[in-house]
Amino acid sequence: MSDAQTVHTTTTALFQYEPPKAARSAARILVKPNLGYPVGPPVTVSMGVLRVVLQGLRRVNPTAEILIVEGVCSAVSLTDIASRSGLNNLLDEGMQLLDADQLPLRDYPNLSPQPVRFQSMTAPALLSEVDCCISVGAFKRTILKDQPLISASLKNLYGLFPRAKYKARSANSRGQLHRPSVPLVLQDVYFSIGHLFHGAVVDGDRKFLSRDWKPDKGEAVPLGQVFWGDDMVSVDRRACKVGNEAMPSYLNEIERLRALQLGSKTL
Repeated sequence: MSDAQTVHTTTTALFQYEPPKAARSAARILVKPNLGYPVGPPVTVSMGVLRVVLQGLRRVNPTAEILIVEGVCSAVSLTDIASRSGLNNLLDEGMQLLDADQLPLRDYPNLSPQPVRFQSMTAPALLSEVDCCISVGAFKRTILKDQPLISASLKNLYGLFPRAKYKARSANSRGQLHRPSVPLVLQDVYFSIGHLFHGAVVDGDRKFLSRDWKPDKGEAVPLGQVFWGDDMVSVDRRACKVGNEAMPSYLNEIERLRALQLGSKTL
């Protein structure tokens, strides 16, 4: 399918979320929003966009258990971030907020034809126990090793990895996932857990631009758009095109590896 067929773009004011097919019959749905910092949008996802996503899920599936899962990137707890952001006001009786760092874990094999660093990656076992997974990312550009790094629905998955295992110098971050570089490790992330996601949403109401590596300090550039679809790679590509950002190398490489993977299965 082409990018135009699989990705939806609309103004923030008109955003109405149409969930992936898997969400309609799911008994349990996992939603991973970018809420890892005690800072409002566009550093994190806006409650307006997240509200529309949750409402869309409830519209097509009134009885599903919806689990909002996030792992923070700061010393502030997820409970405090949820309270400050107003997230708790969005939850109905069938929705639950869970800290990824406190969940049972399992190893997920890296299905890439050409793994970069990790043969498997450790993440919450819950990812394999629910019927539908959706990433809701913010749209951000930071500078890492003098190169721009785009964060959208795929980079959002970093918050699912346990800090106890992937920390480096700081116990609040996942420094091991920055070696040898984030664009390279994101390939392993996709083929370990990214492929388990049935849908992706990128909040592009405002694009966040950092002057350096810090993902919580910078400027906001108005875009007024929301992007969503079933394939997170395609969604992130559309966000970059509309947001006038250079296409990240990791998205191109993942597409190449997916084609290689598909070719090997048809032989």
